[in-house]
Amino acid sequence: MFKVLGAVRRRVSGVDRLLVHRSAGIPRSVVDPAMRGLSWSANHSKLWFALAGGLVLRKGPSRRAALRGVAAIGATSAVTNLLAKRLLPRRRPATDLLPRHRRLISPPVSSSFPSGHAASAAAFTTAVALESPLLGAAVLPVAAAVAYSRVHTGVHWPTDVAFGAAIGCGLGLATRWWWPVRPAAPGLARPSEHVAALTDGHGLALLVNPSSGDADHDPSAALTDLWPAAKVLHPDPEADLVEQLHRELDAAGEPIRALAVAGGDGTVAAAASAAAVRGLPLAVVPAGTLNHFARDLGVTSAQDSARALAAGSAVHVDLGSVTVDDRPERWFVNTASLGGYPDLVRLREKWEPRWGRWPAAAAALVRVLAEAEPIEVRIDGTHRKIWLLFVGASGYQPKGFAPTWRPRLDDGVLDIRYIRADLPLSRVRCTFAALTGALFNSRTYVQQEQESAHVEVLSEPLALACDGEVVEPGRNFRFTSRDEALRVYRPENSVTS
Repeated sequence: MFKVLGAVRRRVSGVDRLLVHRSAGIPRSVVDPAMRGLSWSANHSKLWFALAGGLVLRKGPSRRAALRGVAAIGATSAVTNLLAKRLLPRRRPATDLLPRHRRLISPPVSSSFPSGHAASAAAFTTAVALESPLLGAAVLPVAAAVAYSRVHTGVHWPTDVAFGAAIGCGLGLATRWWWPVRPAAPGLARPSEHVAALTDGHGLALLVNPSSGDADHDPSAALTDLWPAAKVLHPDPEADLVEQLHRELDAAGEPIRALAVAGGDGTVAAAASAAAVRGLPLAVVPAGTLNHFARDLGVTSAQDSARALAAGSAVHVDLGSVTVDDRPERWFVNTASLGGYPDLVRLREKWEPRWGRWPAAAAALVRVLAEAEPIEVRIDGTHRKIWLLFVGASGYQPKGFAPTWRPRLDDGVLDIRYIRADLPLSRVRCTFAALTGALFNSRTYVQQEQESAHVEVLSEPLALACDGEVVEPGRNFRFTSRDEALRVYRPENSVTS
C-alpha cells in the first residue's frame, strides 16, 4: 500500500516538475508582470470582492451571483487555509526553477497544497455561474488566469492549482445545499379564459401606493401615461384599504372590468382581496421593495402588465385566507406568520445585502431563537409549544427555514411550517440543523402542506403578520387555501401549466 502511494507521489512530482520546466521555458514578455500583478490582486480574494462589489449594485441575478460568490469564497477559504493546508503540508517550488523576473517580491511561506488562490477563483466563478451562466462565462477567463499565475510566478505546483480549483468548484456547487438556486422561470399556473383586454385603461381601476418602494419616486405619472383612461385611486392612510377599495369601486362612474395595483405586497394583498370578492382580474405592477408576488408571477415591470392587459392574458392563482377570532376573513397573497417569523424576515432582509441570503437567514434564525419565548398552541387539535409559525399561500421552496419562491401558484394547499419548542435543546438542535443544511430532517422543524389549518393560541393573544402587515392580536386563527380564487394578468410568454 505504502509502495503504491509512494509511486503515485513520485509520478505526480515528476509531472509537476515537467510542467514547471515547460512554463519556465516560455520567453520573457509583457505577460510576466501581468501575471505577477494578477496574482497579487487576488491575495485575500481582493479581486473577487471587488467584482462582487460591482455586481451587487445591480438587482436580480447579478446581485444574487455576487452574494453567492462571496459566501462560496468564505467557505472555501476556511476549508483550504484552516484544514487542507494544515493536514496536507507541502513544500513550495524551489526559487531556482523559474527565472528571477517571474518571481514574486514577497512569496508566501504557508503550505503549497492546495492553492488557495485557485480555490477561491473557482469557488467564486462556480457560484456566479449558478445564478447567471453568462456572468460565469465572463468571469471564467479571469479565474483561469489567476490560477495559472500561481504556477507562472513559481509559488505553486500545477497539482496544487488543480486540487485547489476542484475544492473551489465543489464548495461553489455545495452552496445549493444551504441556498437553493431560484429558478429563472416564474411559478406555474393554469391559464385563464375570458378576461378583459384593455389598452388605454377604459374600464380599469388603478390603485397606486406612492409610499411603497422608493419614497422619492411616485409611479402615478408613468402609469397614467400607460393607461390614460384608468380611474386612479390612492390609499387613505386613515382608512381600511380593502373597505376603501370597495367604496371607490361602488362609486365608479363606469363599469370596472379589471383592477390594477402598483405597490408593495401589503397593497397588492388588499387589491387582491377586493378583486377576488368581486370577480375582477388583477394586474400587478411591481412598485414595492421586494415584490415577492410579482416575482413569483413573472411580472417584472409595468410594461409586462401593460402587455398582459392589452392581450387579455391571465392565469388562475391561489390565495390564502385567515379568520382571526370572529373578525371578517382576511386574504393574503404570499405569507402569514405568528411568533418570531416576521422578525426573522426583517433581520434577514436587513443583513442580506452584506452577507448573502443564507448567512443572513442563518444569523437571523439564531438571533430570533435566542430572544424568542415559547408559544403554547394547539395546531389542528395537537398541543404544541413552538417558537414561530409560517403559513404560505401555495407550497414554497426551498423546504428549509428561508422559503423564497413558489413552483406553482395554483396547487391548492397551504405551506405550514413551525419550529417546535417542546423538545430538549430545541433551539440548539434547530440552529445546528440550519447551519448544516439539514433542517428539513430535524425533529424540531415541521413542514406540512394541507388545505386548511386551525391554530389556537393558549397563552396571551398574538398579532398575526399578513404579507408584511400586522393584524390585531387574537387567539383563534383559521387558515384556508382558496384554490384559484384570483385571476391575475401575466404576459403570454410566461410559463403556464
